Amino acid sequence: MDKTPNDCVGLDRRRSGLLLHISSIPSVFGVGDFGPEAHRFVDLLAETGQSLWQVLPLNPTDGGSDHSPYSSISAFAGNAFFISPELLAEDGLLKGEELKPIGYGSDVVDYDKAAYLKGPLLEKVCQRFSCDHDFESFCQSESQWLDEYALFVVLKRKFNSRSWVEWPDAFKYRDKRALEDLLEKEAEAIRQVKVAQYLFDRQWQALRKRCQDHDITVIGDMPIYVSHDSADVWSHQELFDLDDRGCPRSVAGVPPDYFSKTGQRWGNPLYKWNLMKERGFKWWLSRFERNLKLFDALRIDHFRGFVAYWAVPAEEETAVNGKWMKACPYDFFDTVRRHFPNAVVIAEDLGLITDDVKAAMRHYGFPGMAVLLFAFGGDVAHNPFAPHNHKEGLLLYAGTHDNNTVRGWFEEEATGEAIRQLESYIGHQIVAERVHWDFVRMALSSVAKWAILSPQDLLGLGSEARMNFPGRSKGNWRWRLREEYLQSKVFYILRELSQLFGRTG
Repeated sequence: MDKTPNDCVGLDRRRSGLLLHISSIPSVFGVGDFGPEAHRFVDLLAETGQSLWQVLPLNPTDGGSDHSPYSSISAFAGNAFFISPELLAEDGLLKGEELKPIGYGSDVVDYDKAAYLKGPLLEKVCQRFSCDHDFESFCQSESQWLDEYALFVVLKRKFNSRSWVEWPDAFKYRDKRALEDLLEKEAEAIRQVKVAQYLFDRQWQALRKRCQDHDITVIGDMPIYVSHDSADVWSHQELFDLDDRGCPRSVAGVPPDYFSKTGQRWGNPLYKWNLMKERGFKWWLSRFERNLKLFDALRIDHFRGFVAYWAVPAEEETAVNGKWMKACPYDFFDTVRRHFPNAVVIAEDLGLITDDVKAAMRHYGFPGMAVLLFAFGGDVAHNPFAPHNHKEGLLLYAGTHDNNTVRGWFEEEATGEAIRQLESYIGHQIVAERVHWDFVRMALSSVAKWAILSPQDLLGLGSEARMNFPGRSKGNWRWRLREEYLQSKVFYILRELSQLFGRTG
C-alpha cells in the first residue's frame, strides 16, 4: 500500500522557517561559520516563531568550482571554512592575541579573505591539538569515510592539487604498499586533517543542539551525485562508470528545461547501480548514516535521478544529446528504509517529473516540493504550484536557492501575462517594493504543512541577492546576510504572519 507523506516524515504540524546557508551568516572572517552569529540566528528563528532551518550541503568547497556546495572533494566531510575561530578561542585552542585584527565584514562572502584569516589559525589549532577520548571515538565511528578522506587530502597537497587521475599510477590505482608507506610518512598530516573534521563536527553538533533546544528542525541537503575529483570516486572507482584511465564515460545532467535551453551538463560521474545493488548499497548506506547524524530531515536533491537519470556522453559540451537510463529505486529505497526506518526524507521533484517518479514518491510517502515562483505564467488553474492546488504533504518555497528572488523575478523575469495572473489571483495591483509580501502571505497561508522562505525575500531584495544562477559558472554562492539585516522589523512581521496562519503552535 502506498503511504502518504505525513506517514513517513512526520509532517506533524503547520510550521515555517528560513533557508539560509552557513556561508551567508554574518562574519568578519570572510565566510559565515558555526560561531556566535550562527547561534544568534537560531535565537532569532525561535523569537520569530520559526521552527525550520534549511541549509545547503556542508561539504568542503574550493575555488575551482566557484565554492559551490554541490561540488566537493567529499560527500561525507565537513567544510573547514565553517569552523569558528571565536569558538576555538573559547575552548582554549587559540589565544586571544592570535585572533589578528580582522576589520569589518564584507558585503559578500569572501573566500580569499577566509583562507587568509582562518587558514593559519586552523593550522595552528590542528598542530597543537592533543588527542583525547572524544577525538579517538570520532575517528573510530567515522573511519569508513574519514580514513580515505584524510589520505585523499594529503595526496592532493602532495601533487599540487592535481586531479587524482593525474597522480602516479601507484597512488591513482591505490597500490597497497604505496598507501601504507604514505600512512607512515604522513601520519601527522593525516592526523591534522582528522582533527579539523572533528572540530567541524563538534561545533556543528553544538549549534544543532541549540536548534533542538528551541524545537527547530534542521533540514539538510544531499546532492545525488558526487564530484569526479573526490575521495569518494578515488576510493571506490569500481562503483562509478569510468574508463581505464579513471575518466567518466558519461556524466550526469538534466535535459533542457526552465533553467537552461541546452540543459545542464553537471559533469559528475554516473553510478554503476547494478554493482551497488550487488553490494547491498553499502556506500549509500554510509552516506545516509552520515547525513542523518548531521541533520534532522534530509532533502534529496534531484530525486528523479534515483528512478531514471540523464546520461550525457562525456565528450559532449552540453546536455542536449543525453539519454534517459533506468536506476533501481525500489531495491534502493527498500534497503534505506530497512536501515533507517525513521529517516525524514524529502524529495526534490522539480523539473520533468514522470509517472514512475511520482509512483516511487507515493509508494514511500516522500513529500515533494512546490515553488510559488513557478505558479504563474501558464495554466494557473491546473498548476500544482499554485496555492489552491497545494497538498498538506509538501515542502513549500516562495523560491529556492536556484531561483531569482521574488522581487528579482518580478522586475526581470515575469512576463506581462504572469503579472496579470498574479494580480488577478491576489486581488490587487502589484508594485515591486511590496511583491515579496504577497508571496510570503501565499506561502504561509498555504495548506502545505511546511513552508520555507528566504531572508532575501523577507527583506524585499532584488536579483543582486540571488544565491545561485544555474548554468553560470562564476559569481554564485556569495550572498551574505549583513548584521544590520538581523535588526530589521521584517522578522517581527514574519512572526505575526506565522502566528496568523497557524505556523507557530
